Amino acid sequence: MRILFLTQVLPYPLDAGPKARAYYVLRYLSQHHEVTLLSFMRKADVAEALDHLRSFCRQVIVEPLTRSPWKDAGYLVKSLSLHRPFLIERDASGAMVRRIEALARTQPGFDAVHADQLWMAPYALHFCKVAAQQGKRPLSVLDQHNAVFMIPRRMADAERNPFKRVLMQLEARKLASFEVETCRRFDRVVWVTCEDYAAVQMEAARRGREVSNDGVLPICGDPESIAPIVRASQVRRVTFLGGLHYPPNAQGVLWFAREIFPLVLRRVPDAILTVIGKQPPSELAALDIPARNLEVAGYVEDPTPYLAETAAFVVPLLAGGGMRVKIIDGWTWGLPIVSTRIGAEGTDAAHGKNILLADEPASFARGVIDLLTNPQLNASIAGGGRRTALERYNWRVVYRGWDRIYVGPHAATTAQEP
Repeated sequence: MRILFLTQVLPYPLDAGPKARAYYVLRYLSQHHEVTLLSFMRKADVAEALDHLRSFCRQVIVEPLTRSPWKDAGYLVKSLSLHRPFLIERDASGAMVRRIEALARTQPGFDAVHADQLWMAPYALHFCKVAAQQGKRPLSVLDQHNAVFMIPRRMADAERNPFKRVLMQLEARKLASFEVETCRRFDRVVWVTCEDYAAVQMEAARRGREVSNDGVLPICGDPESIAPIVRASQVRRVTFLGGLHYPPNAQGVLWFAREIFPLVLRRVPDAILTVIGKQPPSELAALDIPARNLEVAGYVEDPTPYLAETAAFVVPLLAGGGMRVKIIDGWTWGLPIVSTRIGAEGTDAAHGKNILLADEPASFARGVIDLLTNPQLNASIAGGGRRTALERYNWRVVYRGWDRIYVGPHAATTAQEP
């Protein structure tokens, strides 16, 4: 098949969860189909990334996307006035619309259009609309990384500022409605977790609607090709890794630093909290943590030196949707993980076997302390995680499930109209 694959982030290098999902799906599909990638591109994206993607895509087309606080403020006002979700409104690009229309008119031979994440769904549906004007009916496929509305809903539950809480609750309601109606317009909807499908289906049922589930395919990595990290002995690093521009990550790491890490220091005074990820929150530096016990590394191109000194890899998330790729990464690297249940949601997490799970500060701190002070437990949890990655999250095996989705150019069913 000829597939047009739409992404909101350029899916390389693999330094963020959404990139990893899109990248390995793209890799798999390109082995069996002719794939054209159309993606937004940020200033930080480099030519080497494009060259790599072109090595297996038929064509790579990019459209610049620039974000700024001022632009976001304007999109928020527009979102409030139009009753559209802010997270969708800020990615509305006239230039991308024109790209879509040009492709539909000049390259009418696409058999399918693949929207990676909800953000690209409007563009995929617009492509189908323009293609229909040319007498074509491409298969429309949506890869749902998350039940997106759950992210602001959960963040609102933990937000102390009442104004922010109201905005998040409003955004969650708008996203829930948008997500249900958008999913219903696609021929195929693939989910990352059963929990995401259940959450969206529950919202659909409240509206007398139903959304389809054409398969659950988890986020995967490449554990066969990645050796586990060789860790030093007697390490004391407690490591968080993730893009801190993503609000649930920033919220989670601040919760850990404020509520949990001081409890760890009482038992293990030489522990070092290491925070890796771009745009770390400024509040971290203002916390009452001794300088010798806190290292805010920011974005790190190769975190291996930090990971080699890591005794506990923490995922202290209070909000989010879909799967956290950092769990799969941690297992692949052979690191022992402590996570909240939301952080490990959608994975084959088994407390005491491949991970330690805790939702309260005291129990979370106890898990971290146990990994810092009990070498046998540390090795057991790390080994269990590595085995889970190899057995359950290998893209070369799991993504054969995409063959059921792309079964031919004439497999499209009639999309449900809202």
